Amino acid sequence: MSHTNCTSWLVREESFQPAEVEVVIEIPRGSFIKRGSTSDIDFISPLPCPYNYGSVPHLLGLEGDLLDALILGPRLARGKRIHVKAWGAVMLTDRGMTDDKLICSERRPSALECQNVLRFFHWYAKGKGVLNIWRRRPGRNACDGWCEAAQALARARPRPASWKEAPVEF
Repeated sequence: MSHTNCTSWLVREESFQPAEVEVVIEIPRGSFIKRGSTSDIDFISPLPCPYNYGSVPHLLGLEGDLLDALILGPRLARGKRIHVKAWGAVMLTDRGMTDDKLICSERRPSALECQNVLRFFHWYAKGKGVLNIWRRRPGRNACDGWCEAAQALARARPRPASWKEAPVEF
């Protein structure tokens, strides 16, 4: 079930155990350079990234690229591998393709952190939509709200050994 806010997945029993995933950092918090999963520069942002952004190296998302993960907390170095808890996910639509973003942290995110993440992805979807128009890449761009991390992980598939890069340009 998807949600437009994070309140419903934050209100869980204390015994809830989030999934743990390995994430490789592609964009450190505060960076202006947006890199993709192959380390190629996608674009230079006018604003710094407010979160550590990376991917789960052994899973592919629905769009065929590595499953994205955002890590709350202090800046982490580009290339760092970290095992972290996935508390939920944001569903982003980019050019009509579902692009789940795991929301990860060592501790349960606060309601304010969740609201800020959702606000960021609403803004990001609009910005990406403008960039896609400029790049002449049609399709819907939107932030579609929250879902359980387990749902995003269930939609992902194992990365085959032959995978080199996403089948579509981002």
